[in-house]
Amino acid sequence: MIRIVIADDHTIMREGLKRILDGAPDIDIVGEAIDGFEVLGHVRQGGFDLLLLDLSMPGRSGVDLIRQIKAEAPKLAILILTMHEEEQYAVRAIRAGAQGYLTKESAGTQLVGAIRKVASGRPYISTEVAEQLALNIMMPHESLLHKQLSDREFEVFSLLVAGRSITEIANSLHLSVKTVSTHKTRIMQKMGMASLSEMVQYAVAHRLLSPFKT
Repeated sequence: MIRIVIADDHTIMREGLKRILDGAPDIDIVGEAIDGFEVLGHVRQGGFDLLLLDLSMPGRSGVDLIRQIKAEAPKLAILILTMHEEEQYAVRAIRAGAQGYLTKESAGTQLVGAIRKVASGRPYISTEVAEQLALNIMMPHESLLHKQLSDREFEVFSLLVAGRSITEIANSLHLSVKTVSTHKTRIMQKMGMASLSEMVQYAVAHRLLSPFKT
């Protein structure tokens, strides 16, 4: 039996996932979480084998949360289920310690298989993500500007180009407005850009725009 915890802040999504998994006799949902703090509570309590984790939730989320989970429970399997289709999000999540990456669009047909594969100790990633990971190993100093950003900077960059204000980003990531402003300044310096519109144009050109939940 594979015991899993579902972490997603949308009730409809959690209920939908539970319906998908109802027909799998070897999968048992033992808990749910709606934000990063509840996720860490489950991790510290233990008693499950796999965490089905949304990449964008209130509180601690994303790569930062993955790293903390792996630091506290290195053997816990993590399968990311997200709206982000772009390979760059997947690469950062895998490098942080996730064993699998699945888009919500594919959940209906691939979720059960992905859970079984990750729970057995094998990775579950798309061909595109595998190719991107290989390219990162072969060309670690590739000159794409967004690859110079830290994981937190990339998270802020992604929210900025998605149209979020500095105040909205601060609230979403539980940071101060000043800290987010500092991140924005460093991002623009690292990428050699003078305006948000330049960042948006870059994001469009490199397929880095992704839908963020409100």
